[in-house]
Amino acid sequence: MKGNLIAEKLKTEEYSFLWENENLGKNIILLTTGGSHAYGTNVGSSDIDIRGICIEDRRVYWGLSNFEQFDDKATDTVIYGLRKIVNLVLNCNPNVLEMFGTLPEHQFILTKEGELLKSNIKIFLSRKTYQAFGGYATAQLRRLQNALARDSYPQKEKEGHILGSIQGQFNHFQENYQKLTGEDLKLYLDKSDKKDFEEEIFVDLNLKHYPLRDLRSMFADMSNVIKNYETLNHRNSKKDELHLNKHAMHLIRLLIMGIEILEGKGINTYRSKDRDFLLKIRNGDFSYEEIFKMVDELETKFKYAAQNTDLPERPDYEKVEEIMVEIYQNMANK
Repeated sequence: MKGNLIAEKLKTEEYSFLWENENLGKNIILLTTGGSHAYGTNVGSSDIDIRGICIEDRRVYWGLSNFEQFDDKATDTVIYGLRKIVNLVLNCNPNVLEMFGTLPEHQFILTKEGELLKSNIKIFLSRKTYQAFGGYATAQLRRLQNALARDSYPQKEKEGHILGSIQGQFNHFQENYQKLTGEDLKLYLDKSDKKDFEEEIFVDLNLKHYPLRDLRSMFADMSNVIKNYETLNHRNSKKDELHLNKHAMHLIRLLIMGIEILEGKGINTYRSKDRDFLLKIRNGDFSYEEIFKMVDELETKFKYAAQNTDLPERPDYEKVEEIMVEIYQNMANK
């Protein structure tokens, strides 16, 4: 759908929360597309995903109120507060970085404060890109491999795939939650007493004075991995096959985008040059053997880009802080 048509849709009653919610409205500094419309891989049946950033209300940064993000599941809309988005971008989170590389026609709101953030996005980037994009891509790869191996792999090996995916999330855990060592939390396979299970994943915990909310979020992330695998283990229809092809498409897209960022080419969310190629993957024009070969080649390029990148080890936290102060001052003076 073209940007002007999406913009008109945002004016309808369905999206009235954008203007009526006390945390949104005039506080939104950036509003754009997410998902397939942002990548250019949308088809006629694709949903519209909306992503944005807002400045927290005065009661949040001067008072006792709290605001991190607003979600409207009916329209698949997520609006992040500035403080939360900055922390996610500093960790090179792919899902939020892509907001800064959408088409101009898909930038439905871009205030002076939003432009200040967007035009300085380079100071947020670092070598963390390799871990962040690589972690997301590995998760997609594991899901795809596990689903395709459903009929041929014994239960023990499938459980090993799930364990591998969870262990692949530990970079994410270390960046977003209080740090853990291998002695604090240990995951491993062992014999199971459950029916139809030869082995299952067990956990050993040795924690003291650990934030409960971090632990809860961490276990929620791990539970979602298991849930995703179980969902993919029931793929008998064309709809399920399309679901797997979309996993493959996003796996390839993540690696390409990660390589470009590491090479200093910026955040290019809309995939104009490889849009047709990505749609062919989505449509099932390539065998999974061909896809895995592409992945191997891209991972080699991804590692090379990481080893030779000019990106710094850490973001420029001092300049990021200056920009945040300027944005909050601008909003306070309005």
